Amino acid sequence: MKRRVFQLSLAAAALAFGSASFAQTKWDLPAAYPATNFHSVNLAAFAADVDKASGGKLKITVHPGASLFKAPEIKRAVQGGQAQVGEILMAAYQNEWQMFGADGLPFLATSYDDSMKLYKAQKPILEKKLAEQGMALLYSVPWPPQGIYSKKPLNSAADLKGSKWRAYSPSTSRIAELVGAQPVTVQAAELSQALATGVVEANMTSGATGVDSKLYEHLKFYYDVQAWLPKNAVIVNKKAFDALDKPTQDAVLKAAADAEARGWAESRKVNTDTLNVLKANGMTIAPPSAQLKADMQKVGETMVKEWLDKAGPEGKAMLDAYQK
Repeated sequence: MKRRVFQLSLAAAALAFGSASFAQTKWDLPAAYPATNFHSVNLAAFAADVDKASGGKLKITVHPGASLFKAPEIKRAVQGGQAQVGEILMAAYQNEWQMFGADGLPFLATSYDDSMKLYKAQKPILEKKLAEQGMALLYSVPWPPQGIYSKKPLNSAADLKGSKWRAYSPSTSRIAELVGAQPVTVQAAELSQALATGVVEANMTSGATGVDSKLYEHLKFYYDVQAWLPKNAVIVNKKAFDALDKPTQDAVLKAAADAEARGWAESRKVNTDTLNVLKANGMTIAPPSAQLKADMQKVGETMVKEWLDKAGPEGKAMLDAYQK
């Protein structure tokens, strides 16, 4: 009898040891955009890479389309530990800290090369700020260049006066004020409904969002002003990351580096592909008139000056590093 109990004890210990050896950690990753959006597809690939590289020890579940947390709630959820990792649009948090909004300033960085240069200037202080808040940056990927969508033809900024303008960040709200439009805060997940009900008549976003929300069903003109390339950042709760063993941490960092490189390449491709989709669905795609471009660049100059006043020496140092 004693021998039988001893054997059972050994079996239980072995089972417990085996379970401990293959203990699995589960993370939730909330995101604001549809599952078909290139950012969300990239997140899914990132999660799959982590699963494979960690030997199944870390499972990341991606929750696209604001299904777990709404866009403005994601950063706080990661910071507070309700989600271990999440994707945010940095420019949306400019009111919290001006540096988050640097890549949302019109005509500061208007190409992928300039966007990468700005990212390199922004990254060290961004990492420091997130660390102070108990988080870390895993990777960042830009949206395609932002253009203006409108129900009616636009020859100058004056043609936007009085229009209901979709705002998704402090900078897009400020643009509306400067051109005399009415800013209406609408997140990406709610944009289609806002257009269908007449809440929005014009907005500034990328071709990718234009396709996601089928803007061609409600708006007829797209002006390719290439105003800026706002970036999404994938951030992780530091305590959750630190709780992982070293090989799993390395797996996350390697998958993040791969996701960043893949995301930047995909953003370039998506820019061309989505503008073609908009055109195929009857939208008029056109470069801005000389007057519209000049008007919007003036708006950009005003906003950069305002941003510098609020950002202070830290902002100036970052801008100087970018413009070197």
